[in-house]
Amino acid sequence: MIMKKVLFAGVIILMVGGLKAQSIAEARKLLYYERYDGAAHQLQALLKADPNNTEAWWLLTEVYLHRHQLQQISDSLNKMPVSLGEQPFALCAKGQILLEQHQKDSAALYFNKALAITREKDPVILSAIAQAHQQTDSGDAQYAVELLNKAIKKEKHNPELYVELGDAYRRLGDGGGSYQAYQDALAENGKYAKALYKTGKIFVTQNNPEQYLKYFNAAIAADSLYAPAWYELYYHYYFRDVNKAMDNLKHYIATTDPGILNDYLVTDLLYSSRKYQEAIQKAQQLIDQLGGTSEPRLYKLIAYSYKELRDSAKALDFMQKYFSRQSDTGFVVKDYETMGQIYDMLNSPDSAVAYYVKASTLEKDSIERIAYAKKIAGLYKKVEDYSSQALWLGKYYQGNSKATNLDLFNWGLASYMAKEYPMADSIFGMYETKYPEQDFGYYWRARSDVAIDTAMQTGMAIPHYQRLIEIISKDTSNRTNRKHLIESYGYIAAYKANMEKDYSGSIDYFEKLLELDPTNSDARRYVGILKKNLSKVELKASANATQNGHGR
Repeated sequence: MIMKKVLFAGVIILMVGGLKAQSIAEARKLLYYERYDGAAHQLQALLKADPNNTEAWWLLTEVYLHRHQLQQISDSLNKMPVSLGEQPFALCAKGQILLEQHQKDSAALYFNKALAITREKDPVILSAIAQAHQQTDSGDAQYAVELLNKAIKKEKHNPELYVELGDAYRRLGDGGGSYQAYQDALAENGKYAKALYKTGKIFVTQNNPEQYLKYFNAAIAADSLYAPAWYELYYHYYFRDVNKAMDNLKHYIATTDPGILNDYLVTDLLYSSRKYQEAIQKAQQLIDQLGGTSEPRLYKLIAYSYKELRDSAKALDFMQKYFSRQSDTGFVVKDYETMGQIYDMLNSPDSAVAYYVKASTLEKDSIERIAYAKKIAGLYKKVEDYSSQALWLGKYYQGNSKATNLDLFNWGLASYMAKEYPMADSIFGMYETKYPEQDFGYYWRARSDVAIDTAMQTGMAIPHYQRLIEIISKDTSNRTNRKHLIESYGYIAAYKANMEKDYSGSIDYFEKLLELDPTNSDARRYVGILKKNLSKVELKASANATQNGHGR
């Protein structure tokens, strides 16, 4: 009977040990698939049943690290039995959190103690410390490489160690070393999906879709449950083929932990697929489900969808809800641009301008800033604020290698319309210099100078009218040319008569005008007056000459 009890107790111990090993293996498998929620639940259940399992404490630390839950790491370690504090896995976990807190020297004390206890012969502990260093900003990736090479000497056929080595090389910026390490992992196991996926990620950084798609597809062919590869395929097709993106997203969702983030991805892809009503419905369901904890971006997505459906009133309503819920640091340039677009749709140019200006201020890309300048100028034109239009057309033109002669002309014209004539003169002067064979610069510079020199005292417009005449008098059949020639002849004629008292020269210009416009009664009347004045001048000159002759 005693012997039976001993045997029964031994069976129980073996069963419990087997369950522990199985639970750890399952947790590690979930970590491999990046199913962190599932791994957390598995490990928490295991620790509840066996709080002395130091490997489980370590793995739970890893889970929280991947989930960016640093406070949970500290809280978890505080629950660890004090008696486990000097165990290697416990020391690794404590060193990990200290390294996250940038306390490198303190972390090293725990790591070194764990290495001393295991005499640097346990590949799992070597790997744990290496992971801590290559995953953490304050870690030493080169030291991680050294530790992993030691681990590989102890366990040469473990593909996971080679993958970790590849990750450490990537952290060092050594793409060649990283690629080779992943290939070494595949040499040990050609269907090791994680190694295929990691190799693909190298080619993502090189923007080589042919290669990264090959490796991501190979990863899911090797293991259809490997969610990270499905996600990369979804992300690739998101920008290229929304139907393929949706197919890959469905596979990703089926192979990862359920959660609200997946619902966000689906909602976002519905919008990108232009299924705006479905996107609105899905986003609204999430808002109703989550209440005050829902992501502000759901309101933005609904607003974007209504904007695309041309329902600007609802679009504005949801964008305002988004702005009231989003933190200041959460806004992006596109948010302000969208508000500008919506207000423009609602025919509220003042409000549209305010948001476009904000977007322009925040935009770092010079090309995008230039594009905003043109939009803003267009809105100011709508409200006939020509001064502001000219200001933004200037911002659009200056430093813009793609700006054209039309852009320069529009800038000058807006300044002219704003009655900022000196500025208009300067801009059209630029036009004359840059496009000397075109008439626009000369004509509008002359017009600007006429507005400046209202009393004709300086005659500053004359040279530009004269150059204009030289260019356009070759084609008097053109209606615009004829109109501008008539204006030019008339102005020069008036200047010669009034300022230079050159009646003969004035008559010549008026007669040129009459050749183009014989019905111009004013010009004909002025010619008559000038001829009379010229006759008087000639008679007076003749009388003076005769008198001077008799006087001799």
